[in-house]
Amino acid sequence: MGLEDTKVMSLRLSEELAAEMAYVCRVDEVSVSEGIRAAIYRHVATRRADKGFQARLRERLEKDREVLERLAE
Repeated sequence: MGLEDTKVMSLRLSEELAAEMAYVCRVDEVSVSEGIRAAIYRHVATRRADKGFQARLRERLEKDREVLERLAE
């Protein structure tokens, strides 16, 4: 993954959660950035597999499509 394929994001965590994440990553021998990326990948995969989320996503896509079509008129 080159720099052109990435996006820098800022993340606010409580002191407690940040310390826990740092410790988990240290034990797993990965950087905090890699640990956070792995957690995000798992979260997205979980949402993709969730039928309720998929239904809400389709509903949102339809609403967005309707608005965009009105704007394009």
